[in-house]
Amino acid sequence: MKTNDLVNKYGEMAADIGEIIISEDQIQKRIQEIADQITSDYRGKYPVMVGVLKGVLFFMSDLMLKIPIPVEMDFLAVSRYSSEARSKSFVRLLKDLDTPITNRHILFIEDVIDTGLTLNYLLKSLKEREPASLEVCVLFNKPKYRLIDIPLKYKGFDIPDRFVVGYGLDHKEKYRNLPFVGLLKAEALH
Repeated sequence: MKTNDLVNKYGEMAADIGEIIISEDQIQKRIQEIADQITSDYRGKYPVMVGVLKGVLFFMSDLMLKIPIPVEMDFLAVSRYSSEARSKSFVRLLKDLDTPITNRHILFIEDVIDTGLTLNYLLKSLKEREPASLEVCVLFNKPKYRLIDIPLKYKGFDIPDRFVVGYGLDHKEKYRNLPFVGLLKAEALH
């Protein structure tokens, strides 16, 4: 789609997109497939979906709307640190869960996983609370720079290690509300 067509359809932010790599239709189709699998796997278990604010909101919301069994949701919030601190796996919890999860079936929902360091820390923290089960569901997987192997029970798309935005993924808090995933033009990074 040409830049003018993108802007006409999706608004002025779309002018900063160089290429759409996952369309809105592709995202929604894959979310339905994941929802069907979760529905089958968790029927009768009343799972708690846990996500990290803010990017996961879009995925978790759309996913929950497609799951016809009872589910709860809760959120964590973590601080953003420098790349040096992230490489040492320093995470500061800003918001903890409101729901007790001992003996509950927990489905950790992530919008994107790259190195896996933060997620690994959070999963260890959740395991200490003794849930009945703990699985990971990710929509966008960036495996190229994975430093820690994290088993993914449900996975949407493998994406390239390039700067992508849209459908919850942001750059300086912008572009989250684009309904597709696109490559951000280099000039928009500044």
